[in-house]
Amino acid sequence: METVTLLWQYLKTRRLASQFTSRAQLEHWQEHQVQKLLRFVLPRSPFYRERFGTLRPDDWRYLAPIDKKLMMDHFSDLNTLGIEKEEAFRVAFGAEDSRDFTPQIGKVTVGLSSGTSGNRGVFLVGSKERARWAGVILAKALPGRLWNEHRIAFFLRANSNLYTSVNRRRIRFSFFDLLLPAAEHFTRLNEFSPTVLVAPPSMLRFLAEAKSQGILQVSPGKIISVAEVLDPLDEAYILEAFRQPVHQIYQCTEGFLAVTCPYGTLHVNEDIIVMEKEYLDEDRERFYPIITDFSRTTQPIIRYRLNDILTEKKTPCLCGSVYTALERIEGRADDVFWFKHVNGDSWVSVFPDFIRRAVMAASGEIKEYKVRQIHPALLEVSVQADERQRLLQEQVRGQLQDIVMRLGGKLPEITFTPYEREAGGKKMRRVERVFTPSETE
Repeated sequence: METVTLLWQYLKTRRLASQFTSRAQLEHWQEHQVQKLLRFVLPRSPFYRERFGTLRPDDWRYLAPIDKKLMMDHFSDLNTLGIEKEEAFRVAFGAEDSRDFTPQIGKVTVGLSSGTSGNRGVFLVGSKERARWAGVILAKALPGRLWNEHRIAFFLRANSNLYTSVNRRRIRFSFFDLLLPAAEHFTRLNEFSPTVLVAPPSMLRFLAEAKSQGILQVSPGKIISVAEVLDPLDEAYILEAFRQPVHQIYQCTEGFLAVTCPYGTLHVNEDIIVMEKEYLDEDRERFYPIITDFSRTTQPIIRYRLNDILTEKKTPCLCGSVYTALERIEGRADDVFWFKHVNGDSWVSVFPDFIRRAVMAASGEIKEYKVRQIHPALLEVSVQADERQRLLQEQVRGQLQDIVMRLGGKLPEITFTPYEREAGGKKMRRVERVFTPSETE
């Protein structure tokens, strides 16, 4: 039955991609899907039933957004199967500890989010949802046709029944555990010879270096970055090593949100979600996404506000899709830098992309870097380059000071430390803030 569902969803996804010729047509269809979702969810989820109160389903866009804390606090009443949060965490932690990711609760897949923000979450996916997810992702991300032979190498911190659901007769899926030392993967990866390589950019970068050194002999036909922000510096290095463009899949615990088209543009998956925009700047380019996923019924996601910062693409994509196009995923709200204003105690915000571009503008010789804001008045920077370090540091210092000054912030002290890579499956964050402004007041 799951195979039938997968194939049906695969064909539906490809048909929908060419069906919509205008935003109005797409949004009318989405509204119908959300109403269908609400008719299923409201009788089965005490949390959402109480939250709607006297609000009519037609007015769902007036529902106050939820966030991760609220979802986890009410997990047992939010899901439509009445699965207790403690039971879900017990199964998920057991799988993490044993590295056996097959256990389920009945037919429901349970998984853990990575907890980048410090709060680990748990997610549920029913068997039909799992098959539909596989159909969608194969339709959007698999190169060529479904009936061609494909070998997918998938690097991530944890495997899941969700990911292995793409395993079919002509599609071989192989999980590579990020918790193992990276060098241990080379022999197996060479033997597997993937046609599709999926990994976080930090691992893709490591594999690209091995490819350049001749240690890795694979030549995948498609490379996909997942789970971390793809920095332009890493993207250029990976592209050069593999002679392949780097595609992206934007997915998190809350859903499969976007994927790049053949022209390399990230398009929101508006055939399975509604993405509302909470704009952050006067130019209405950067925004927090508020998502409603009408493909998920076991753990409904209705008006869920993510703390990711996305930048909308203003020019049309050559692919002709009416799905919203993204210029980039900038990072998390937690990674916006905050400085005191030069003329007072008010705050000045600097988006991660400004920091990223300032470092890259300092020198084309920079190979890797990290910038951490330790305190409003202190930045810690580490760079790796062949150029003389002292000269390079002054160039980076000048660029960072320039961007802070131009935005009206007080110049911070900038210190330099040796560059070290993250280890043990920890997510790479090249731009990171490690305090909250309220802690300093």
